[in-house]
Amino acid sequence: MSLFMFDILVYVFENYLPGACPEPDALARKLSSVGFEDDAISEALQWLAGLEQAQEECRLEQLPRPASHRLYDDDEMRALPAECRGFIAFLETAGAIDATAREMIIERAMAVDTADSPAMTLAKFKVIVLMVMWRRELSLDNLVFEDLLEEDDEDNPPLMH
Repeated sequence: MSLFMFDILVYVFENYLPGACPEPDALARKLSSVGFEDDAISEALQWLAGLEQAQEECRLEQLPRPASHRLYDDDEMRALPAECRGFIAFLETAGAIDATAREMIIERAMAVDTADSPAMTLAKFKVIVLMVMWRRELSLDNLVFEDLLEEDDEDNPPLMH
């Protein structure tokens, strides 16, 4: 997943409400008109479609009880550095996300193709968290929101220009 794809996710977060985001074809035209490249647009639309599918599937699955503990499998441990896993634990402890949101975040993070780019960074992970919270229309506590917008490394997509 390219850094440019994360820029598109940030653009969508900043410019659309979850229920007011245009259909994929219209969104693709809008993204193209503001200067995003076709490859990044395709990648972002595919990721957003997966987010929509994850939202629908979460309604059908039996999810963990709130007091349960999340164990990560080997693939998740390799894909999600300790700082990402720690951040998701922080969000859960702070009450910012529930088990459903946690599982959606992990699923969407695992959907990121890191074959052509460096491993998941905390900055990229925070964009994924924002997008899941945005899609689920979860409220953002001011302190959690500030932590999500805090720049952690040099490849952090610019949030809230």
